[in-house]
Amino acid sequence: MTSNLKIPKILKVSNTMGIKSFIDQKMTKTVKFMGKDLIINKLTVAQVLEIQDQAKLIEKNENEGFNVMKTVIRSSADGGSELSDEDFNQLPLDELSKLANEVMKFSGISGDNTQGKQ
Repeated sequence: MTSNLKIPKILKVSNTMGIKSFIDQKMTKTVKFMGKDLIINKLTVAQVLEIQDQAKLIEKNENEGFNVMKTVIRSSADGGSELSDEDFNQLPLDELSKLANEVMKFSGISGDNTQGKQ
């Protein structure tokens, strides 16, 4: 007596994903800002290019540095896009500078050896 029973083959399921599946996903990190935790997002290529274009203006006008810093923070900090220019004027400059530098390091666009590492 022979059986015509067909046993299905088990497909190996892979945990890998195609690179396109990472579009619109964000990498985050918690940093200290004014002694409290704040979530920052890693900058995208488009955001980095925008910041680099703005940074070129610093050579012509030193006051542009503050505008670049605001762009970095607005692009990365949780809730940053909601900050007005007046809001920035109410925050300590050294804390804003540290935050912007932390974003730049996390995003891999600073001279630090720990670029992009958490």
